[in-house]
Amino acid sequence: MVREQRLDPEVEVLWEDFHAEVNVPSEQLRQWLLTRGSGEEAFGPNPDLDLPEPGRQILAVLRKRKVDLTPEDIEVMREAVDRIRDLTAARPSRGNADDEWRHSLLDLGHDVLVER
Repeated sequence: MVREQRLDPEVEVLWEDFHAEVNVPSEQLRQWLLTRGSGEEAFGPNPDLDLPEPGRQILAVLRKRKVDLTPEDIEVMREAVDRIRDLTAARPSRGNADDEWRHSLLDLGHDVLVER
C-alpha cells in the first residue's frame, strides 16, 4: 500500500506560488541560463554546472516532485518568489533598462511576455 505524504500547507502554497511565478519551462530556462552563463563560447564538460545562480537552483527545484523537496529547495522557492515579485513590482520605464530588467527576471525563470 502506497502511503500519501502530507506536506505542510505552507509548502503547498509556496509550491503553487513558485510554479505560478516561474513561468518558463525548465528546458527553456536551462537554455537561457546556458546562454547567459557562457555567451556563445563553448560550454564546459558539464554544462549544468556552468549555469549561473540562482537559476541553477531554481532549475533543480523545477525537476523535483513536491514530496522530494528539501529544506534548501523550500528556501530557493521562497527566495525566487520574493525576488520575482519584487522585480515585477519595480518595472522600469521603457528603454535599455527594460531589457536588463526582463533579463533579470528571465534569470529567475520568469518571462514577463508570458500571459498568466
